[in-house]
Amino acid sequence: MNDDALLDRLEAAIGSDALSYCYQPKISLADGKLRRVEALIRWQDGDHGTVGPDRFIPLAEESGLIDPLTRWGLDTAFRQWRAWTDDGIECELAFNISARSLEALDFPDLVEAKTAEFNVPASRLVLELTESSSQTLINLMDTLTRFRIKGIGLAIDDFGTGYSTLKLLRMLPFTELKIDRFFVRDAERSTDSRVIVEAMIDLAHGLGLSATAEGIENDAQLALMKALGCDVAQGYRVGKPLVAAALPDWQRDWTVEWDRLAL
Repeated sequence: MNDDALLDRLEAAIGSDALSYCYQPKISLADGKLRRVEALIRWQDGDHGTVGPDRFIPLAEESGLIDPLTRWGLDTAFRQWRAWTDDGIECELAFNISARSLEALDFPDLVEAKTAEFNVPASRLVLELTESSSQTLINLMDTLTRFRIKGIGLAIDDFGTGYSTLKLLRMLPFTELKIDRFFVRDAERSTDSRVIVEAMIDLAHGLGLSATAEGIENDAQLALMKALGCDVAQGYRVGKPLVAAALPDWQRDWTVEWDRLAL
């Protein structure tokens, strides 16, 4: 399917059952409890099957569809967070945003309005930006600062994979650093990777940020990240992306599993 056809189908899919979110849990390494869920968009096209976000998000950014897609996404994720909270599940919500969205001067106000509409406290929301996209954001410092003034968290994702990392951390008002899975994966068997991960965690804490380890796949990695003082863990060992209805069962099963691990 060419890009023009894909865009036509994406435009029709926004707001329909073809688009949905799944949610990946993240846990606090201090006590193993659910800390946050990350909303991950999915597209199941009726004729072409699964279309990955790495394919359709760049097209949405280039075409201007990113704005209606983001609005729909905020509505969907916030509504689900509200439902979980009403059912007694306490957690924060992480939502991925496009650098293109931040070019709109009223975007922080839009997000704030959505938090009010769905009664989502700003302190429970973290907006995630990839390091590569963040390199274009230094000119948008005022926009990012407005999010922080509103009490909304900002996370830099895939940390360590770009070239301007330290400049970004110094200049942009992030609250969280997410360590890329490449370093986490090798840290249990590579001294070099372990030193790098430990340095990233120390750097985050020294700058007043929390540190999240991505791509946790086994018990050894989980134990190592805890031993190194990392704050939050995310990955298949903790939990795969889930449909919303599966989160209560995951939480019950994970509580038992964490007690068994006795980290």
